[in-house]
Amino acid sequence: MRYHTLNDLYLGLLRDLYSGEQQLLIALPVMAQAAVTPKLKAGFEQHFTQTEEHVKRLEQIFTALGASPLGKVSGAMMGLVKEGNDIITANEPGEVRDAALIMAAQRVEHLEIASYGTAVTYAGLLGETKAVKLLEATLQEEGETDQALTALAGKVNAKAN
Repeated sequence: MRYHTLNDLYLGLLRDLYSGEQQLLIALPVMAQAAVTPKLKAGFEQHFTQTEEHVKRLEQIFTALGASPLGKVSGAMMGLVKEGNDIITANEPGEVRDAALIMAAQRVEHLEIASYGTAVTYAGLLGETKAVKLLEATLQEEGETDQALTALAGKVNAKAN
């Protein structure tokens, strides 16, 4: 996609985020069902609920901008979701697969943290103060999810060893 202005770039990033969140709404229940560790299963279920809220926030931003959230597919998220699915299908249920699911989930979180951080910056530069607050709320939640996954990984990885 070709961008002519920072606003074009911002809209493209928002559409990428929206696509990624939509993909996660499909992937997270699959990951929750595949998880054996109760806290991991619960974490995926909780993040699904948060992801629904992330989508609503993005939709609020698009409404305020008078723009459509459609028109872009997040290739990065598509690749990460595919890797998560590959982990599920190629490995037997247990701690090793759960450790791999945590790894896959953290890669998703890191993509989202980087993307939402950039979106906050762009929104600020463009004077979109309401969008900044909405995007910061999501960025905060993505960081908290990553921290929770890190804490859980310490326990699951030890059992997988």
